[in-house]
Amino acid sequence: MMIFTVASALVYVKKRSIYEFIPESVKKVWTEWELRGLILLSLTLQILLILLGKRRKYIARTWIRFILWSAYLTADWVATVALGVISSIASHHNHNSNYFNTHPDCRGCNNASNPAAVDRELMSFWAPFLLLHLGGPDTITAYSMEDNELWLRHLLGLAVQTGVAVYIFLTSLPGDSWLPLMSLPMFVAGLIKYGERTWALRAANTERLRESLLTRPDPGPNYAKFMEEFTLKKAEGFHVKAAEVMEEATHHSSSTNTGRGESVVVLKAYDLFQTFRRLFVDLILSFQDRDSSLSFFLESNWKTAFNVIEVELGFAFDVFYTKAAVVYTPRGGLLRLTSFSSTFVVLVSFVFLCNTRKDHYHLIDLIITYLLLVVAILLEMYAVFVMIRSNWTDHWLSKNKRTRDFLRLPCLQKPEKQWWSNSMAQYNLLSVCLRDKPAMCPKIQRLLRIDEFREKHRYKTYNNVSPKLKELIFNHFKKFMRKEDPSALCKHKGSFVLKEYEDCTEIEWSTKVDFDESILIWHIATDLCYYREMEDGHGGGGEDNTENNKEESKQISDYMLYLLVMCPALLPIGIGMIRFQDTCAEAREFFEERSHISIIGNELEFKANACKKLLYVNTEVLPIKVKGDRSKSVLFDACRLAKSLRDKKGGKWEIVSHVWVEMLAYAATRCRGHQHAQQLRKGGELLTHVWLLMAHMGITEQFQIKGHARAKLIVK
Repeated sequence: MMIFTVASALVYVKKRSIYEFIPESVKKVWTEWELRGLILLSLTLQILLILLGKRRKYIARTWIRFILWSAYLTADWVATVALGVISSIASHHNHNSNYFNTHPDCRGCNNASNPAAVDRELMSFWAPFLLLHLGGPDTITAYSMEDNELWLRHLLGLAVQTGVAVYIFLTSLPGDSWLPLMSLPMFVAGLIKYGERTWALRAANTERLRESLLTRPDPGPNYAKFMEEFTLKKAEGFHVKAAEVMEEATHHSSSTNTGRGESVVVLKAYDLFQTFRRLFVDLILSFQDRDSSLSFFLESNWKTAFNVIEVELGFAFDVFYTKAAVVYTPRGGLLRLTSFSSTFVVLVSFVFLCNTRKDHYHLIDLIITYLLLVVAILLEMYAVFVMIRSNWTDHWLSKNKRTRDFLRLPCLQKPEKQWWSNSMAQYNLLSVCLRDKPAMCPKIQRLLRIDEFREKHRYKTYNNVSPKLKELIFNHFKKFMRKEDPSALCKHKGSFVLKEYEDCTEIEWSTKVDFDESILIWHIATDLCYYREMEDGHGGGGEDNTENNKEESKQISDYMLYLLVMCPALLPIGIGMIRFQDTCAEAREFFEERSHISIIGNELEFKANACKKLLYVNTEVLPIKVKGDRSKSVLFDACRLAKSLRDKKGGKWEIVSHVWVEMLAYAATRCRGHQHAQQLRKGGELLTHVWLLMAHMGITEQFQIKGHARAKLIVK
């Protein structure tokens, strides 16, 4: 009986429209504000996108990515729904007048003098602005690289939404209002914006970009003709030999030798980007490309080198994630002028012409229309402002000496240009195992099932990439530039450095294991040495008394663990997370058994006390003989390494820092160009800067090292 009653009730509810259960007051507010709310929300999202779109290039924080992700996904949906609402209103207004007679806000709309009827014409005038919003701002076309692969979907959206806008325009033509004619220039501006976005997505598509960067087909010397001549001379009785002649590399004179320091950096970065952007799509470079960049970096210091890399990656960000490929061209300038002029003409015309019929419009609809026009103009002006202050404009001004000082007004200059976040994330295994950062509201987190996610991110911190660290990396790479095969560094994980020291042969085993295992071993060993010395209050003797490279070693160590745990896609394939989890489990078990390890004083003293207990463990017997292969933990392998490092009388931190630089280099070269491009939207990664720096210095496997050769016929 109960089941029958419930079933009957469900059938009854199904027959009745849900609309009937909504209070009349709510239905009235929804009817009046549905479209208006969507328009205002769309405007707000456009403002957020244009203000934050390019700032993510130099802000490596989660909050900006979350806001941009939400705004990016919501903006298209809101504009599309708003166009659909306007289309529905226009359709019913023309084909079903009874709909408006029964609609709370449309009764009597057949009367031309009725304000509600006129407002529908005004709402149709909003349709081209939604096309403008679907085009998006210049500062963001794609949120991630995957969006560029969906350019065909955006092209279909352009066709469909343009068709909807045209339909709305045609349905508004029978009236005697001047608004349809006013919407034509805005329709042109909207088409330009939407078309620019689709074209920019297509240009940044991996397949399209790779095709555009391929060199022209080269059949090479005419082999058949050469062999005909060879055979003919041989038949005539001559002694014929084909000798190989190497072609000389042609070095193009660079235009970066003159000008201001910043201009030199921008010009050189742009020239290098035109060639080395092939690395982002996994293409091979020629030996001429290597020699051209090698000569520049041999004569540069670390600061200039990293500045060039930063500007070059800024160009890459603009190509992959903004409308730069379209805007910074003569055609783009013409389109920008057209869209701005169209919007400005509509604004001026609306201000003057609406005075004649302003009594026919609702005040709120007038305000929204003015907002649409004014914000569209302001966004265009801001886009021009951003364009003038960009490195693309700096490059153009530097190339054209007559216009070098043009537009260099104080209001257009940035006191200190920021090209990337200049920060590196840090993740520390000891902090995770000792749980030195208690969770907030742990019960709520467990209830929402976000406790594991929050614990993983709770221990992530950020440090600035110090000038000393950049200098350390650059100087280490510079040693390999003059070697016969500098790319050999890409195949080693720290063993190069250890071979230079006679007393380091006993620790070479730590670099001959899997890469993820090597990262964990050296990370824990670096922490053990670091915190023990913090407690001892000295550097271990010798040149380490100055703590040379100590902080840099710690920073790279924590950064590499961050990559292993948070960004495994950037590292070679392995079982890094399994090793990390097993090592954490063993460390926690070790600390729990020694419950007297407690927080005494500050965090450094706490970690130093824990490191002391680990180093007290006797490691004469290899851990793998005791534990077998069941657990992938490397905790006490790291203790073995730390003890060996602490026995070094001098140069310990120099060895450790150079090992970490080589591990960083190995990771950088093993990461695909597509993954490096992905990181640009997150404020940039130090790993990406190292990868491109190595490529410019010839330390990469993506070069055709052998020169061009051709055969020469020698007749005797």
